[in-house]
Amino acid sequence: MAGKRWHGRFGRVYMALAAGGVAEPVAFMNAWEINRTTDKDDVTAFMDTNKVYVAGLPDANGSFAGFMDDGSAQTYDAASDGVARAFYLYPTSVDTSNYWYGTILPDYKANAKVDGPVEVAASWVAAGPVNRKP
Repeated sequence: MAGKRWHGRFGRVYMALAAGGVAEPVAFMNAWEINRTTDKDDVTAFMDTNKVYVAGLPDANGSFAGFMDDGSAQTYDAASDGVARAFYLYPTSVDTSNYWYGTILPDYKANAKVDGPVEVAASWVAAGPVNRKP
């Protein structure tokens, strides 16, 4: 069965903006990223013909970015209070049956230039299981 492909313009980022809140769309985002990696520990022994590794724990981290919104705290409060937040990343809001979800600890960054918009970004790490729902 052939899968679906989507254009990124319909992607969405949802996050609980207040501690204990319900995840809601984060305004004016234009990019997101999720990384899934697994620790790999070197167990190479004498006489092995190449390096040998065993898999350890998986990791989940990522980022999202966009433009500053003066109508909401966006991720600033979440980065300041250290409380884990529920989040969802949607590849497309046209078909909401595929997404990543879990709880994260986000960081916050803002930058401005004389010749561009004020931008915000959040990098995040997992604060609990991060899963994918296809």
